Amino acid sequence: MNCRKEQLLLYAVTDRSWLKGETLYGQIEKALKGGVTFLQLREKELSEEEFLKEAAEVKKLCQLYHVPFIINDNVDIALKSGADGVHIGQGDMGVKEARKILGPDKIIGVSARTVEQAKKAQEEGADYLGSGAVFHTGTKGDARPLDHEVLKEICASVEIPVVAIGGITRENIRQLQGCGMDGAAVVSAIFAQRDIEGAAMELKGILREMITGEETVQIGK
Repeated sequence: MNCRKEQLLLYAVTDRSWLKGETLYGQIEKALKGGVTFLQLREKELSEEEFLKEAAEVKKLCQLYHVPFIINDNVDIALKSGADGVHIGQGDMGVKEARKILGPDKIIGVSARTVEQAKKAQEEGADYLGSGAVFHTGTKGDARPLDHEVLKEICASVEIPVVAIGGITRENIRQLQGCGMDGAAVVSAIFAQRDIEGAAMELKGILREMITGEETVQIGK
């Protein structure tokens, strides 16, 4: 496995919807300062050239914070930018093919909504799973929320880490207590917030308490 469970605790997925005059780079740096432990760069509108340039810049930033950096869907950009890996959906390239392109040491995450998909991804060599959407989300409006019992079954069915994703906020995240996931992937819960650094810090504290039982004492906040 090319990533550790603790690295997946607070998994941030970028989105340009909430830049509000800021740069994505600046927002990502705030999130990293707040304690994000894993970062996925998600771009749907940029050209390949723009995406590659951005990926190279964000990779360097994540390296400064010692945070794994992966690309959403685009294996080619992941390879060319030197990212730590890629996250692929059920409709994207398969794990085995992605592994042939990226090599044995890169992180490959896979979306899984069923126990069958989860087991298959693990068998094919995925390093972690993203399961959801666990709540209704505007990011993927057509996604039917995943029953939390199914999330629990997925977590119990595999040995690789599982990250819950989809519609997770500071208000509803505790509803996932006891599901067995190793972390949560969030978008608007960090990047749509006025205080990005503070939002990341708070979420990380909640997740640490939920998953490891540790309470976080915030000094000066």
